[in-house]
Amino acid sequence: PKAPGGKVGLPEAAFWLLLTNEIPTEAEVKALNEELHKRSTIPEHVYKLIDGLPKDTHPMTQLSIGLLALQPGSEFGQAYRAGTVNKADYWKPTLEDSLTLLGQIPLLTARIFRNIWFDGKHIPSDPTLDWAGNYAQMMGVDDSEGFKEVTRLYLMLHADHEGGNVSAHTTQLVGSALSDPYYSWAAGLCGLAGPLHGLANQECLAWLKEVMVALNGKEPTKEFIVDYVQKTLKSGKVVPGFGHAVLRQPDPRYMLEREFALKHCKDDPLFKLVDCVFQAVPPTLEKTGKVKNPYPNVDAHSGQLMYFYNLKQENYYTVVFAVSRSMGVMAQYIWSRALGLPIERPKSIGLDVLAKAAGL
Repeated sequence: PKAPGGKVGLPEAAFWLLLTNEIPTEAEVKALNEELHKRSTIPEHVYKLIDGLPKDTHPMTQLSIGLLALQPGSEFGQAYRAGTVNKADYWKPTLEDSLTLLGQIPLLTARIFRNIWFDGKHIPSDPTLDWAGNYAQMMGVDDSEGFKEVTRLYLMLHADHEGGNVSAHTTQLVGSALSDPYYSWAAGLCGLAGPLHGLANQECLAWLKEVMVALNGKEPTKEFIVDYVQKTLKSGKVVPGFGHAVLRQPDPRYMLEREFALKHCKDDPLFKLVDCVFQAVPPTLEKTGKVKNPYPNVDAHSGQLMYFYNLKQENYYTVVFAVSRSMGVMAQYIWSRALGLPIERPKSIGLDVLAKAAGL
């Protein structure tokens, strides 16, 4: 399902798919979107707390604070403390919390954004818009339908990434202690804020901008990029956005972003560079014989699309990622409680065991 007149799948539909393993109908997505809007109210005291934070407080820190401030409203937490829910039904208040959190997070993150970069001049939520389109409108950096579409694309593509990365695993680990969704995702956000996890998008954009400076106004060529990459590798650095811990082929999410860019911004100078890099870097990395996957991942393209649509506040990029990933971790969290998964207790072993295993 798509927004009226849109070409990009709606993130809400992706959340439905993650929960049910079924693609929803237009009517089901409409009903879900209406439900999220109904649950989007944020208490005034939470807004006052966020509004009172110094502007130089990192937006990810502000988001974690905001989620924890919303935690007293957790239905799971209240039911568990009151002793009114049995283990077989843990998933029910968990589902309620997850839907409410998803309804609230676009308003909370847009508030943070406008506080830091637009002097607290806020744009009200529009209940007639879809979840991602409304979020794009509340950020207020571009009024075009194109920005709403690229926001839908970004939030849909980044919604889930199984449970092995830092933020997703942290959320499930904390949730396994029966910490409610607000506590759990706030913990996950602290992992996402780490530079080795949530900053990939920014680092890719920073590298592209460095190359633009080196080009000094000239059109990028494959020969120039190959030479630049070889110098980068010889200096002991890596090319950000290329390679993936799991994939051994071009990231399908990258290819969808590339398809979008070719339709909407093929003449953008930064996209021309991204396009040239896409053609030049994989064979260059492959020749080194040291890279298992020389292809670009989704982070190699996301920054260019955000930048094109005037979302140039790079410190905020991880927050947009967090809005998207909230759907994936909440779907996982709901299923963890529905399946009755136990608390995680990693085992510890002594140095003698490690030494024996290493043959020392």
